[in-house]
Amino acid sequence: MAIRKPTLSMPTIKKKVATPRKPANLGIAGAPLDHGHPFYFGFLATSGALIALTLLKALAGASQVFVLILISLFFAAGLNPAVEFFQRRGLKRGAAVGLIVTIVLAVVGLFSWIVIPPMVEQVNLFIKNAPTLVSNMKTNPTINSLNQHYGVIDLLQKKVNSSIKDGQFVMSAFGGVVGVGKAVLSGAVSLLTLLVLTLYFTASLPQVTNVAYRLVPISRRARVAGLSDAIISRIGAFVASQAIVAVIAGIFSLLLGTVLRVPYSTPVAVIVFVCGLVPLIGHFLGVTIFTLIALTKSPLTAVAVFVAYVIYVQIENYVVMPRIMKKSLSMPGLVTILAAMLGTSLLGPVGGLLAVPVAAAVMLILEEVVWPKQNQA
Repeated sequence: MAIRKPTLSMPTIKKKVATPRKPANLGIAGAPLDHGHPFYFGFLATSGALIALTLLKALAGASQVFVLILISLFFAAGLNPAVEFFQRRGLKRGAAVGLIVTIVLAVVGLFSWIVIPPMVEQVNLFIKNAPTLVSNMKTNPTINSLNQHYGVIDLLQKKVNSSIKDGQFVMSAFGGVVGVGKAVLSGAVSLLTLLVLTLYFTASLPQVTNVAYRLVPISRRARVAGLSDAIISRIGAFVASQAIVAVIAGIFSLLLGTVLRVPYSTPVAVIVFVCGLVPLIGHFLGVTIFTLIALTKSPLTAVAVFVAYVIYVQIENYVVMPRIMKKSLSMPGLVTILAAMLGTSLLGPVGGLLAVPVAAAVMLILEEVVWPKQNQA
């Protein structure tokens, strides 16, 4: 006869279901405020004015930070087409961003290795020979006659001798040793911040745009996303186009300086290239520096440089730039010039840099949203 083993039964544990608590009695809502009462209106007006003033003061205090954020977003949008180019060939976005950053750093390093040593050498030579160059201006009869009547060259020579020969040129330009330290430290921190923000914005641009698109109602999200992506694409096209224009300006300056035998033509070409990255106002700085350097050789050379550069700028503004912008941004050349002029007059070099892509974005919205509604009205 088989003996059954006793089975152990586990006691069933009953779970206690938490009963919802009743909300605390916080009182009964009273009558709504009288919106027409003068004290209510005065309170709202005063509060709004105080909030607006506080926000304006905060924005003014953090204006440099906002400028860095805008420029980094601009550069990130400019690098985005290159990142998407490598993404279409099988790379993930992180790897594509890393490759683009590596290429940019390699180009900057090669550029610095080739250009900076001769540029530093020529700049040092220019500073060393500046008193002699100023003194040689007196050999020209016209300049010598002006100097005899007004003493311009003598005053300039005295200032150069007291500043450059005594080693006080940089100190006086930046306000002493503390000013030099502040200028170097501020520039280094701003450049590092700009590089880091650009890297982060480039890597996380899809996530940033997706978060922004979620703020739009779902019925209009696809339309807004399409327009925004097209605007980002146009900004990238503008960055590439402006870089091409700056390279052309730098090559032209190098050839012109070589033909006319202008001293220090290599650093001048580099300065013109950097200035050419900023629309309109950049060429004013470039032609000023180029003409002053050419003046150290002879007034005739300075006049030739100025005339040739002005002719080149006109060709660039009315022939080269409109064609490049029309192909990349689909924007009329007149709108490009007017946008750059208005942006530069309002916000300086940063405004000139951002005005053209902003105008391209406005033109895109007009073409896709405003004008179709007007045609249907």
